[in-house]
Amino acid sequence: MSTLAVETDSLFAKSVEVAEDYLVVDLEDGRKLSVPLAWYPRLQAGSAAERNNWRLIGRGEGMHWPDLDEDISVKALIAGKPSGESQSSFAKWLHQRKLR
Repeated sequence: MSTLAVETDSLFAKSVEVAEDYLVVDLEDGRKLSVPLAWYPRLQAGSAAERNNWRLIGRGEGMHWPDLDEDISVKALIAGKPSGESQSSFAKWLHQRKLR
């Protein structure tokens, strides 16, 4: 049996869209990745303005949302990895948002 290794060192995002239910990332190689927004609770909890305030980091190796303190790498998207944030950490973050 053979396996296919995916080379992720040369994958870079060029644009991002946060839709109502999905995070969509266009890669420089022409691929489009779409993952459930529920994978990233901070993005899901953010307002449209906060979701649209993003920037590429590391030449496009990832994306950063400063208003939501969220970072997502292209490698994690390719691997199908949702946010690794614990429920207690997310609850604390939500509580801090409500205090603002």
